[in-house]
Amino acid sequence: MSDEPELKQEPITTVREFFSALELGAVDEALELLDPDIVWKNTSLPDVRGIRRVGGMLRGLNRDQFGFGLDMHHIAADGDIVLTDRTDYLRVGPVRIGFWVTGTFELRDGRIVLWHDHFSWENFLRGVAVGLWRAVFSRR
Repeated sequence: MSDEPELKQEPITTVREFFSALELGAVDEALELLDPDIVWKNTSLPDVRGIRRVGGMLRGLNRDQFGFGLDMHHIAADGDIVLTDRTDYLRVGPVRIGFWVTGTFELRDGRIVLWHDHFSWENFLRGVAVGLWRAVFSRR
């Protein structure tokens, strides 16, 4: 159990607010929606555990040369479990990489305790190629 007070809103609302804060670059606001014992999992990458480490990763992406956005295609909840189907966009300088992601979020006391994203490396690399192509040829 966390010492943080329980958030009084629907789990889908919490996940939507989390992503909205990330899109706006409001990392501190996004972190307020996470449990101190958060675990962030990504396909075939090492798990990131704890609010301090997850916060460090998210703050590292919150710089002028980086950006994050998403298109939420579907979102559904069963109790404290929220499932998302979305396209995430990572920007590195002029290169915008779009790739498909499904996410599973588990909430406890109104805060996200598990953020587990699944994506295809093939789809991600295709997004890199398209992003590079557009960055190079849209400047002409």
